[in-house]
Amino acid sequence: MISLRKAGDRGRSQSAWLDSYHSFSFGDYYDPRYEGFSALRVINEDKVAPGGGFASHRHRDMEILSYVIEGALEHKDSLGTGSVIRSGEVQRLRAGTGIVHSEYNASREQPVHFLQIWLLPTQRNLPPGYQQKAFAPEESRDRLRVVASSDGRDDSLTIDQDALVFLTQVQSGKRVSYQLRGGRNGYLHVVRGELTLNGHSLMAGDGAALREELCLILTSTSQGEALFFDLP
Repeated sequence: MISLRKAGDRGRSQSAWLDSYHSFSFGDYYDPRYEGFSALRVINEDKVAPGGGFASHRHRDMEILSYVIEGALEHKDSLGTGSVIRSGEVQRLRAGTGIVHSEYNASREQPVHFLQIWLLPTQRNLPPGYQQKAFAPEESRDRLRVVASSDGRDDSLTIDQDALVFLTQVQSGKRVSYQLRGGRNGYLHVVRGELTLNGHSLMAGDGAALREELCLILTSTSQGEALFFDLP
């Protein structure tokens, strides 16, 4: 069974410097039908104006991934990490026992567009930690490139959850497929462009939850980019 979550149906919050869409309940947006899916708790699509950003705030007991679509995101945290995450890079922040961090647009001229993703960990009170990796576009072209996993396979980021996070860019006329093991769930989020998932047409910002689906087939008549989550 495939349940679609259309981009225009998501929650939205706006301020002078932030335009944010919420696939699942977050902050002041609450919908009891969308409080997460399996271990996936948050997918926020954020556009931050030049000079804007999130001041220092605290998280704990969450695996947080950030994927920069366009622009650059400046990060600082209580571990002493200071970094800039650029387009095509993925950051993993393990909140664990508690971490304080800030996120700002690294540019005074251009907006930054990124996805923030929260996954529930399997263990509480882990030591907090930080990872960041760049993935070349060709690594995900017409294939699923794992960017986060429980065991760090294929030089991916490590997360404390029995999940695989993939990035894919499907070119015009190409096909990408994936076999889900029995009992597993899947979630697809379209980052940009257009994709067809098992016959369902999807646009940027659309999501799709897969239950009791053994095969994922992605095609594109133009070009589409997506994140796919293989979940317990």
